[in-house]
Amino acid sequence: MSRIGKKPIPLPAKVNATINKQDVTVKGPKGELKVTIHPEMAIKQEEGNIVVERPTDQARHKALHGLTRALVANMVTGVSTGFRRTLMIEGVGYTSDMRGKDLVLKLGYSHEIVFPPPAGISFELEDRGRVIHIDGADKQVVGQTAANIRELRPPEPYKGKGVRYSDETIRRKAGKAGKAK
Repeated sequence: MSRIGKKPIPLPAKVNATINKQDVTVKGPKGELKVTIHPEMAIKQEEGNIVVERPTDQARHKALHGLTRALVANMVTGVSTGFRRTLMIEGVGYTSDMRGKDLVLKLGYSHEIVFPPPAGISFELEDRGRVIHIDGADKQVVGQTAANIRELRPPEPYKGKGVRYSDETIRRKAGKAGKAK
């Protein structure tokens, strides 16, 4: 049996879940999220918990069981506490700034890059624009936004310049050894 799938999902205070056949809607202080689960999965709300059940012990159903439970648990966490990804900018002259709600990046190109936030996402800057915090209720959108910003100037292995995740380590290369005379 799926160890993740059989765990009940506790609903914190101020979080309401509505289950309508295969549509699950979760509302909380950080917003509202909705997901449509696979038609073969059964989902119930009992005693302040959400429980996901599967029809058989087939491998496909076991995989869907864990996936469905994880998706709903991420929604509950997102609307109650939210998710955050942190990016670090390394390099001389590389920085970021806020222009209204848009993120303006200077990453060594001849132009500034203006990055508007997707719906439900907010940016926060620290350390004079060297640290970018991406906050939101939807874990998938937060992660994809962070990946899109990192993709603008990925870290390079020689000097470590670029945009990287805060928990990412860059494998450094030695570079040229120098000319022999």
